[in-house]
Amino acid sequence: MAAEGTVTFLLDKLVPLLKLGSKLLKDVHKEVDYIVSELERIKAFLRFADAREETDPELKVWVKQVREVADEMEDVVDEFRLCPPQHHGHGLLGSIHKIARFSKDFKAQNQLVSRMQGIKSKVQNISEGHERYRGKFDGIEQGFDHGASTNTWYDSRGDALLVEESELVGIDKPKQKLIGMLLDDVSRTKVVSVVGMGGLGKTTLVKKVYDDVKVEKSFQHHAWITVSSSKIEDLLRDLIQQLFDEGRKPVPQGIGTLNADRLKALLNDFLRQKKYIIVLDDVWRIFMWESVKYAFPNSRRGSRVLVTTRNSDVAGCSCVESDGDVFPLNPLPPTESWTLFCDKAFRRNACPPHLNKLSQAILKRCEGLPLAIVAIGGLLATKDQNRMDEWDIVDRSLSSELESNDKLERHCFLYLSIFPEDHLIEHMRLIRLWIAEGFVVPQEGKMPEEVAESYLRDLTNRCLIQVAQRDVDGRIKAYRIHDLMRQIIISKSRDQDFVTIIRENNSATPNKARHLSARGTLETCTRQEFPGVRSLLIFGVDSVSKSCMSALFSGDRFGLLRVLDLRGLPLEKFPEGVVNLFHLRYLSLRGTNVDILPSSIGKLPYLETLDLKQTKVSKLPAEIQKLQNLRHLLLYRCVIVSYVTFHRDLQFLQKLCFVEPDQGRHTLSELGKLSQLRKLGIIKLRKEDGRSLCSSIEKMKNLCSLDVTSLEEEEIIDLNHLSSPPLLLKGLYLKGRLEDLPGWIPTLDNLSKISLRWSRLKNDPLEALQALPNLVQLQLLHAYEGEALCFKAGGFQKLKSLKLDRLEGLRKVSVEWGALTCLQELSILRCLALKQLPFGIEYLSQLQQLCFYDMPNEFARTLLLTEQGYDYWKIKHIPKIFFIYSESDRWSFYHL
Repeated sequence: MAAEGTVTFLLDKLVPLLKLGSKLLKDVHKEVDYIVSELERIKAFLRFADAREETDPELKVWVKQVREVADEMEDVVDEFRLCPPQHHGHGLLGSIHKIARFSKDFKAQNQLVSRMQGIKSKVQNISEGHERYRGKFDGIEQGFDHGASTNTWYDSRGDALLVEESELVGIDKPKQKLIGMLLDDVSRTKVVSVVGMGGLGKTTLVKKVYDDVKVEKSFQHHAWITVSSSKIEDLLRDLIQQLFDEGRKPVPQGIGTLNADRLKALLNDFLRQKKYIIVLDDVWRIFMWESVKYAFPNSRRGSRVLVTTRNSDVAGCSCVESDGDVFPLNPLPPTESWTLFCDKAFRRNACPPHLNKLSQAILKRCEGLPLAIVAIGGLLATKDQNRMDEWDIVDRSLSSELESNDKLERHCFLYLSIFPEDHLIEHMRLIRLWIAEGFVVPQEGKMPEEVAESYLRDLTNRCLIQVAQRDVDGRIKAYRIHDLMRQIIISKSRDQDFVTIIRENNSATPNKARHLSARGTLETCTRQEFPGVRSLLIFGVDSVSKSCMSALFSGDRFGLLRVLDLRGLPLEKFPEGVVNLFHLRYLSLRGTNVDILPSSIGKLPYLETLDLKQTKVSKLPAEIQKLQNLRHLLLYRCVIVSYVTFHRDLQFLQKLCFVEPDQGRHTLSELGKLSQLRKLGIIKLRKEDGRSLCSSIEKMKNLCSLDVTSLEEEEIIDLNHLSSPPLLLKGLYLKGRLEDLPGWIPTLDNLSKISLRWSRLKNDPLEALQALPNLVQLQLLHAYEGEALCFKAGGFQKLKSLKLDRLEGLRKVSVEWGALTCLQELSILRCLALKQLPFGIEYLSQLQQLCFYDMPNEFARTLLLTEQGYDYWKIKHIPKIFFIYSESDRWSFYHL
């Protein structure tokens, strides 16, 4: 759907132009109005054309023309918005002022009108081609003409016909009642209308009744048609075909040329002396019924017409003339809804306690609609029951989750060719790039990052990309592309001028290139103009001169750039020309030597991602507050000036690590306004700041990671005021003294990682943490001052990684049978009072790696004699054992 996605993205930009209403733009307005109308008209057709272009060379040319004119129109719109700001503000109002000012320039306006007229002419030619192809693919768009949904690739009503009766809950009573209406002793032809809102299961119920043995034997002829997506003539021909086939009679010749009236007469004559049952499924409007009703004669033999509709007027109208019956279908009651939901979501098992609240919330949104419950239950059955965040996403985006996921934009896939061979593609990097490029289609109830996640899941499930790295909790960190698949992507990208790869031996680059991938050189990029390029990613450039960087961003070479990724480039200073890239949405300086971010960074109003990781930047200018579209601020340990306005303006920020509270504690009180924040890091926290921080955290319903470091090692972190912690919290990292382990931590069922440093707890923290259902990683560094730690039976059932470091009073570690059943990595470091292996370590059958670091000599002697060491037998089943310790001021390393 590359062309369709391009047109959709363009239309989103064009519509605001039509709303300006400025007299200065009336000529432009007229041209844009026409172009928008034509693009809207062919947009639906593109969905089908894209799918067929590979097998039809002529159609392939037509689709390419659509893509090119959409790209050209997008260039014009973006250039039009480049006029320099005159303190007119941001957003649409600011754009209006800039456009109006630009239009005062008569020459510029004439140029704009001329370009619009040229594009209009091309669109007219494309529209003529559209009409030709409508004939070629007869009926391809009929569903759109009759009000059918355009949101999915297939009509899900067909799924309703395949639902097994044994899988349904509460269907028996309505089924028997409906059968009774059909098989009563009324001799006239009677209409029975099943009416109810979409998703109640009308089609499913009627299909079970239609297939019932008693019903089947009671009628001589049977037929079923779906009305909503059919033309009247096609509907009538379908009925005739079914009825004649059932009676083993040849279909009358010339049926394809008969009009609707002749077809109805043919049907009426055939059915006049017969007892029949005909189902008209999904009758949307009254005129649909009026158009076919005279095809069904009153045979006085007890014939029945069974209608399903969500329109009560249709139900009433269809039944009144035959004195028929209206059968209202109601939602399932709560008990039956819950039974059906659990059958689907948990495969007939009970709902786990930690998912009960979320499940009830999701079920409530289904409002007793059986098909909705079946669909969403089936979706949830594929989700990890230990991942509350996945279930929460479904809760927030129920309607879009029920739609087909085939809407994955093809250009998301083609974009992968921008990365070099064997390059590991980082999960979040790709997501942020897709969003910045405009590839992610908005879905109600979902953040763009979550939509992009679904695209990646789809690509992975279809084996189009491969998972290369996972985190300890199973989260995907990076992908790779199979060599064969990579060649296919590169070929298609080249064919569509989508991604162009620049190497030292490149003599020229296509003028229509939209995305550039520079490999090992930047010199080529400075010798050519790239008027339509939207992204530049640089890989493997080891040296770059000041003159090269100056030339790279001089003039209008990259005037429409949205993505600039300079990761790893040996830069010492921020490239001055970058701040003139008005449309920039993604800027990465990761891994460079840049140390100062200029105040002119505020000139990039659309910037969404600013990646400063692994740079020398330690302070951000106050102008950062002007980046009101900023979603991802990736940096470490930076001080940010002007905190108050900073937190008020950056409403879309999702990641903020790490910031230092100011003396007036304005930072902490303002943090609560960042409602979309998913990761928060705070450094130099004072004990008295705890209450303010807790108040803000309680407002962060989307928070997934919290990292708090105290002012100094002895400073207490006071988080006991957090009465309602974020339920989606997955990572918790606390560095500082804790008087007690906060009581809310054991309530975090979604928590997967905990790191406690300098906590110096008096009481054993394992007691409170052992029941956390999704904890996979635990690190305790100088976090406990007691002498013993006991991992009790049944505790820490999901833990995979455990690290005990500098627990200076620790003398004994014991593992009971049935504890730590999934543990794969165990590290014990600098626990100087510990003289022997953990008791019960031999029970840890899944342990793959065991590491000891700087442990006392007595501890070493129990192991380093290999088979003579009296404790070695306890760990000899572990594949990797490392022992690192200091001896005579030298470090020794043993791999047992």
